[in-house]
Amino acid sequence: MPRITISINASGEPNDQDLLTLDLPPGLTIADLKGMIEAETKFPANIQTLFFNGQALRSDTQTLEQADIKDGEMLAVMVRRPDTTGNGRFGGGSARGTYNGGAGQARRPVAPPEADTPARIEQLRQDILANPPQLAGLIEQSPQLAEAVHDSNRFLQVWMRMLEERNRLQREREEEMKMLNEDPFNVDAQKKIAEMIRREKIEANLQYAIENNPEVFGRVSMLYVDVVVNNVPIKAFVDSGAQTTIMSPSCAESCGLSYLIDERFGGIARGVGTARILGRVHQAKIQIGDAELDCAFTVMEGKDVDLLFGLDMLRRHQACIDLLKGELRFPHTSVKFLPESEIPKKFEETMMDEPTVPAPNGMEVGANTGSVRPAGSSAAAANHLHGGRYASSSTNAAGKQAESQSSLSEATGLSTADNSASSSGAPASRPQAPTPASATKWPEASIQQLIGLGFDRQRAIAALDATDGNLDYAASMLFQ
Repeated sequence: MPRITISINASGEPNDQDLLTLDLPPGLTIADLKGMIEAETKFPANIQTLFFNGQALRSDTQTLEQADIKDGEMLAVMVRRPDTTGNGRFGGGSARGTYNGGAGQARRPVAPPEADTPARIEQLRQDILANPPQLAGLIEQSPQLAEAVHDSNRFLQVWMRMLEERNRLQREREEEMKMLNEDPFNVDAQKKIAEMIRREKIEANLQYAIENNPEVFGRVSMLYVDVVVNNVPIKAFVDSGAQTTIMSPSCAESCGLSYLIDERFGGIARGVGTARILGRVHQAKIQIGDAELDCAFTVMEGKDVDLLFGLDMLRRHQACIDLLKGELRFPHTSVKFLPESEIPKKFEETMMDEPTVPAPNGMEVGANTGSVRPAGSSAAAANHLHGGRYASSSTNAAGKQAESQSSLSEATGLSTADNSASSSGAPASRPQAPTPASATKWPEASIQQLIGLGFDRQRAIAALDATDGNLDYAASMLFQ
């Protein structure tokens, strides 16, 4: 809902020069706005004149959108009392009366519907139903209200509940701010005020992004292509952030490449967790589109994809990720990225239990993915996975802990912990077990700070291990 501020100009009235802040639904008319002002100030709509950018708003049937009134705008309302001869003057509490003209004979006072009366809300619901663009805007801005628009009773209940919640939060903020301002020299109070202002700015920033840049909260599909390895069709995950091309042990077995794994190139890849590297297949044919290319694979356990096509092979074969055309292009061939319906589902299932944070208008935002969905909806329907970075030594591919339920690309800055390859060709030594979380060398305060960001202790310690104790880098890695 757009929020506007209204400056009240009512000479001789207690609330003269007051500022009134209102949250307005889309499609509201000037007449509706006057009714809302009447409900807040007790000034009848027929004595109000609204001004925007120095111009009077004369048409009561004009909508806010038609008047170009947007979120954050400032309006002024001029209250002009009619001649009190014969009828008396409107008092602050008698804002429901109307006046007759010329004959001087008093009419029976008529009560115009207030902004939050059932009659006014029902009229607003009918206006929304009669205006498809307005209904579409309501679906985007307030899904809960949009779901109830076809049921008058439910629409009224949702509207009043939202209004009560808004008023309650506003009262709490005002009371807390008043209490904190009672002692302006209290350092702790000033810190709390600054934090409240910061939270309000964050909420306003989130609201603006949802309304004006909703695409940044949408689900983004990962890039997959169809390839053939040793006559076996595979859906390969294209990740330019992965330093090396990685294959799972099960995929290597199904492709008949297990006997070619050179265990001298085995080891442990460390990042946010650990993963065991079984070895390396130095050369195998991979068919992409019409081209047959030579490719090397690092075979690593604990991955959620069969084949990850990394930067080493992308560079070697001069590949271009063309997002405009939606294809992976090589010098002599190209192949289209797979549509979402054909992408392997097990990769997304690792994010089904993603935590969420509340957003405006009854929405929820995924804490890890940033995807927006209605409150209470299934997280699996809105999750998407982030790309990240892998790095490893020249002989070890990157990876992370097999038990970790995050995506391949979440791990960044991986380094190998064990590599027994030698010039003499000696067999690889047995990988060392990961250091237990209880035996960490990093300060407990640093670990607790990362835990406070929403990560478990094991991942926090692993991130500190990967960044040599740098707290900022560790937090950045975990949020990838």
